[in-house]
Amino acid sequence: MDISPLQKVRYAYQPKLPAILRESITNVVPQKGEATTAQSDADQIKALFPNTYGLPRITFTKGENGEITQKRNVGVILSGGQAPGGHNVISGLFDGLKAANPENTLFGFKGGPSGILEDSYRIIDSEYLAAYRNTGGFDIIGSGRTKLETTEQFEVCAQVCKKHDIDALVIIGGDDSNTNAAVLAEYFLSKNHGIQVIGCPKTIDGDLKNESIEISFGFDTATKTYSELIGNIERDANSAKKYWHFIKLMGRSASHIALECALETQPNICLISEEVEANAQSLSSIVDYIAQAVAKRAEDKNNFGVVLIPEGLVEFVPEVKALIAEINDLLAHEEAAFAALDSSAEKIAFVQQRLSAASKQAFESLPTEIKSQLLADRDPHGNVQVSRIETDKLLAAMVETQLKAMKAAGSYKGKFSSLTHFFGYEGRCAFPTNFDADYCYSLGYNAFMLIAGGLSGYLSSVTNLSKPAQEWNAGGIPITMMMNMEVRHGENKPVIKKALVELDGKPFKYFAKNRETWARETCYTYPGAVQYFGPSEVCDLTTVTLALEQSK
Repeated sequence: MDISPLQKVRYAYQPKLPAILRESITNVVPQKGEATTAQSDADQIKALFPNTYGLPRITFTKGENGEITQKRNVGVILSGGQAPGGHNVISGLFDGLKAANPENTLFGFKGGPSGILEDSYRIIDSEYLAAYRNTGGFDIIGSGRTKLETTEQFEVCAQVCKKHDIDALVIIGGDDSNTNAAVLAEYFLSKNHGIQVIGCPKTIDGDLKNESIEISFGFDTATKTYSELIGNIERDANSAKKYWHFIKLMGRSASHIALECALETQPNICLISEEVEANAQSLSSIVDYIAQAVAKRAEDKNNFGVVLIPEGLVEFVPEVKALIAEINDLLAHEEAAFAALDSSAEKIAFVQQRLSAASKQAFESLPTEIKSQLLADRDPHGNVQVSRIETDKLLAAMVETQLKAMKAAGSYKGKFSSLTHFFGYEGRCAFPTNFDADYCYSLGYNAFMLIAGGLSGYLSSVTNLSKPAQEWNAGGIPITMMMNMEVRHGENKPVIKKALVELDGKPFKYFAKNRETWARETCYTYPGAVQYFGPSEVCDLTTVTLALEQSK
């Protein structure tokens, strides 16, 4: 099979490890730190996880570890959406496993969690793995979104593991996947199955983080990929000088991606969902904010600009959030009558007549195309699929309408022409940056060290990430310390708490300090393509977010 020159060279790249993990594997031991508590709802979490709650933090240090060489079989699962670097987590896990004992075996369960339920796997050996090292994607074994959440499923997992003498499972996933890992670990311990479970923190959204998980893997690569594209568009906008570009970026529940891309590219406007919610900003106020920025730039003869929009913005706008909830409830109760309608116009009229006065007003303010999307795109539970709402087109259309009104009133004299974009899948499987290649490899190698330490219910943790890899710290934290109780499908359930953008954090404060200047002036920065070769300050550069968070 033909491969690109870059791909060939990346196969040979040797990821960097923290100093402690560069030691001979028999000279590294786990060291227990202080006991931990849950993010909140501690009593409830403790009651649900009696075997894995309150476990200590783990760091690795030098020491004799002869037991690490004992024979082990380990299973690995990729869960949820893709994120750059997943193949390197598996590579690090494999190399740690084989360094301890060449007879150790790695089972890759195919297609996500369903692979272990169906006993569908392949043995990952060095020859097979060679074609995936330092590459993007999850195609080495595939991923899936099946949830491991019932006792019956847990017991199937246990029996499949026992069938193959598998001692431990590594689940590579986001907040929901690692919540499932915590529940599975608790079940195995309660039943004395003798099977360990370790999680690895994945999601390009960046919302799986705390002081011990400084960044979720894939975030670095995805934001650099998007920022290259945004920088290209900024350069084009500044060249053509006739378009306003509205760019929607992946990240439904949190605005970390949008904020990081703004810090990297300095667009004219970047909306932050968490700020919109905190200030209870209406849709009309958001539109007015953008329209006023357009008008001010027009005064300087700059009839162009760039606006960044988080994917989940509409869920944070109070009246739209209420509208969506009302539509979901309405269509759940009148599903048959609604389904019998043929045309989009009939469906819009049907819903409009049945909404409360406030929601009706919000609905009527929306373009017809967006109204149709609110009514047409339902998930399996009958709810609006918010990620499919074209917020970029919604805002562009509403800003245009506002500007026409301003022009009629004499408060705007510029020209406005818009283009819309959505950057999502372009970043999920990109070639990992050197940072993600190193970080993910370290997470995988570290996961094996947690297994070798006899631990279960832990999340692989590598910290001090704004420093060179040599100075990174390796260890683990109990998954239960990241959990709280939330209502899911009408029931109170334990879940890992999503980390949203902190409005009092250094990254947002830096953005807020500079955004007025960026809005009026053309301050674009152009990150360019991801660099793999050259000075470390260019090739191993971490995110602006992480650099600001860890700045003194």
